[in-house]
Amino acid sequence: MENLVDPAILFFALGALAGVIKSNLEIPPQISRFLSLYLLMALGLKGGFALAHSGFTSQIISTLACAVLLAIAIPATGYIILKRLVSGFDAAAIAATYGSVSAVTFITATQYLETNHIVYGGHMAAAMALMESPAIMMAVLFANALRESPSLNSAEPARVTSISGILHESLTDGAQILLLGSMVIGFLTGDVGKAAMKPFSGDLFKGMLAFFLLDMGLMAAKNALQTKGTSPWLVAYAAIGPVVHAFVALAVSKFAGLSQGDGALLMILSASASYIAVPAALRFAIPEARPALYFGMSLGVTFPLNIILGIPFYVYIARIALN
Repeated sequence: MENLVDPAILFFALGALAGVIKSNLEIPPQISRFLSLYLLMALGLKGGFALAHSGFTSQIISTLACAVLLAIAIPATGYIILKRLVSGFDAAAIAATYGSVSAVTFITATQYLETNHIVYGGHMAAAMALMESPAIMMAVLFANALRESPSLNSAEPARVTSISGILHESLTDGAQILLLGSMVIGFLTGDVGKAAMKPFSGDLFKGMLAFFLLDMGLMAAKNALQTKGTSPWLVAYAAIGPVVHAFVALAVSKFAGLSQGDGALLMILSASASYIAVPAALRFAIPEARPALYFGMSLGVTFPLNIILGIPFYVYIARIALN
């Protein structure tokens, strides 16, 4: 209930309401893009400052390894389940969407942890970056295998997508570079940089997040309408699948001995679904898949559930299980 009276979450609800009633309220795309870049830059700086204070430890390496493991396991199992419900191409695209992560969900979660005075490691921003690309690579492999399958019975040559091209696009993505570059800058400048950047990465952060979530509320409401006519099984996957992913991450966190804050963030990352990086890559890599399906599921169903209910729930479970 505490999460529902957070100003940022209430602005998300306001945006969703405006979208539902078809208000003419809108955030210009250029402003939305700026807010997204600002949040990634501020998050990277915060992570870098925290890393400069804590240094690299075996626990940090263990946490990053857990993140990569989950980034591989979730899309792999998701594809096996989903191809029973939809075409192979749609299954690969949805599995990639749910195997990757949502930066905005992660950023909102870090704000929630800070508000509730729960400590987490700055390296979790690096964990988020590491979890973004593996699912895209796996989806391309799945799609290429489908195109080369004799069961397609196509007279046209199979359109095989280059893994190296997708990998290069993922690693050189501007958002990724900004996030990781900001972390390096924060790490190198340490406490001096933290003091100098406090008005930017500290004082403004909450307001900028609220403004961005207002825009995300508008987008979520519009995309929720796209799920009309979608199979109830897919809607169930969009609502229940992330919860299962989160509890798998909890088991991994427990085994690896992660702290409450780091474990909660790993759960939230595993429960999130990409609606920016992965859909953009999939439009080129798997044009046979239906964007309205994987984009509508992630942004119209999973994202609002995570923002409103998922974050406080996963944090609560992590605090009980990882004490």
